[in-house]
Amino acid sequence: MITCLVMYLFAEFDDAANLLAANPDATTISIDEPVEIPKNQHSRLQEPGREEDDELLGTDDSDKTELLAGQKKSAPFWTFDYYQTFFDVDTYQVLDRIKGSVFPVPGKNFVRLYIRSNPDLYGPFWICATLVFTIAVSGNLSNFFIHLGKPTYHYVPEFRKVSIAATTIYAYAWLVPLALWGFLMWRNSKVMNIVSYSFLEIVCVYGYSLFIYIPTAVLWIIPQNVVRWVLVVFSLCLSGSVLVMTFWPAVRDDNRRVAVATVAAILLLHALLAVGCL
Repeated sequence: MITCLVMYLFAEFDDAANLLAANPDATTISIDEPVEIPKNQHSRLQEPGREEDDELLGTDDSDKTELLAGQKKSAPFWTFDYYQTFFDVDTYQVLDRIKGSVFPVPGKNFVRLYIRSNPDLYGPFWICATLVFTIAVSGNLSNFFIHLGKPTYHYVPEFRKVSIAATTIYAYAWLVPLALWGFLMWRNSKVMNIVSYSFLEIVCVYGYSLFIYIPTAVLWIIPQNVVRWVLVVFSLCLSGSVLVMTFWPAVRDDNRRVAVATVAAILLLHALLAVGCL
């Protein structure tokens, strides 16, 4: 039996020798040599200058982020747990996002840095509510200080300013992001390079960008029109820069006129809100 086994092994070696003689380019695998695992064939080469674009647009690990977000919001929409996820943030996250909206960093995307990991409605809701009452109170106090000392003036609180401010601010904070989200989705079907933010992310950007108007509205009590307009322009530039640095990277690969018109419309609506609040 041992003799047969030895003869069988020699026959296998002879076959291998004949194969190598017939095809010298044939390769053999040795169990002593480590097998090199090929790299992922789906990874694309980064073109020069596009790495920064991907960072600004937030495309890195976007699939993983969307998957995690989908798992976190997997509850049915008619349940309380579904809406509870929109308010699942702590104080440090809200303060960090407020700080990011007040001190925007050039070249850094607000959504990618602060929002995408956990978009929320808690901050935007309370920022809008605080801004509504701040504008209403400041408007009444400003009117009081302007007419202070006039014998014919009798102070009467204007409570209608609360309803007007609430309607304007909440309509702006919800309807404008809805329109922008729909526009980006439409352009995404036309141009492959367009990045569409989710509706919740756009609402977060607009909500947190309004925070700067809260301290500005408090300073509007100063009865000097020049000071008020300076504060409005300063707040508009600061909050508008957050919107531009967030949405310009998403539309700049589109048609040049469309991209410029989109950013111009965003700034125009933002300016109308600031002037309307004043």
